[in-house]
Amino acid sequence: MRFNYWQDFLSLVFPETCCTCKRSLFPFEKQLCRICISRLPITHYHLIPEDNDLKHKVLGLAPVGMVMSYLRFSKKGLSQKLLHQIKYKNKPLLARLLGEMYGALLVEKGFSQAWDEVVPVPLHQKKLNKRGYNQSEQFAVGLAGSLKISAINHLIRKIPTQTQTNKSRMERWENVAEVFEVRHPETIKNKKLLLVDDVLTTGATLAACARTLDLHQPKSIDFIALAAGN
Repeated sequence: MRFNYWQDFLSLVFPETCCTCKRSLFPFEKQLCRICISRLPITHYHLIPEDNDLKHKVLGLAPVGMVMSYLRFSKKGLSQKLLHQIKYKNKPLLARLLGEMYGALLVEKGFSQAWDEVVPVPLHQKKLNKRGYNQSEQFAVGLAGSLKISAINHLIRKIPTQTQTNKSRMERWENVAEVFEVRHPETIKNKKLLLVDDVLTTGATLAACARTLDLHQPKSIDFIALAAGN
């Protein structure tokens, strides 16, 4: 009981607020208020996962089946604010919540048996140490929880790379072409893998990861990003 009183006191003095609009959250809300959740720019790629503009971006670059994104990215839009909070404002639980929400939507749409494991795109150890968490991994953990499968760090980023921002499509591909390797290759053979990143722009990073995974004979590889632009 004392604990509850103390929690109530802290909530009054330091109320939890929505990550984007800064409204005070109700006790049943986590990270985002219901108003901001209702405004999320959710895509419909899960309705046409094998024939959409994201799939067309990576055709020929990697062996991939379905390609999806939870949110539509737009500059200065809600999705960009969310990504900024996740990457630069120490909000790993926000990424996990969004993964849980998208995972629940995918289960509702019949994807509950689509994959064996979720594989996040890795950060290099130096960047991981600096940030303290991998935002793609947090999103992957949320997805995996709703899908009732495991999120496993099968990939290592062995070479630190420059930011992909402001790079051309070819420069992005050259930046990540040879930087990944698989930790335990024997563990992915014949697995249906869901490869996850926070942002899909040209698809170069996801494609490089998929090509590395494909060397070890998984049954299939699909892509999901938290947000993607046109």
